Amino acid sequence: MSELSFDDKKERAVILGEYIIERKATVRAAAKAFGISKSTVHKDITEKLPHINSGIYKEAKKILETNKRERHIRGGMATKHKYEEMHKKNN
Repeated sequence: MSELSFDDKKERAVILGEYIIERKATVRAAAKAFGISKSTVHKDITEKLPHINSGIYKEAKKILETNKRERHIRGGMATKHKYEEMHKKNN
């Protein structure tokens, strides 16, 4: 997905929330998909979306909280995979 233009910031917050819900996306993945910064995604979801659409906010927030709890596990698995691949190349 390439960078999109939005009619207004409210629309962007809703679209980001829906994207995160539909794909169980991380803030980083949503930022990359829309060509915006992680800070912008985070601010739209946590500060703007609750006032625009509380239902979407609650669902997106659950996913982001799950992603945050699992972040260290994903990082550890990526590191493990990296070293396994290095070990295979050296043998």
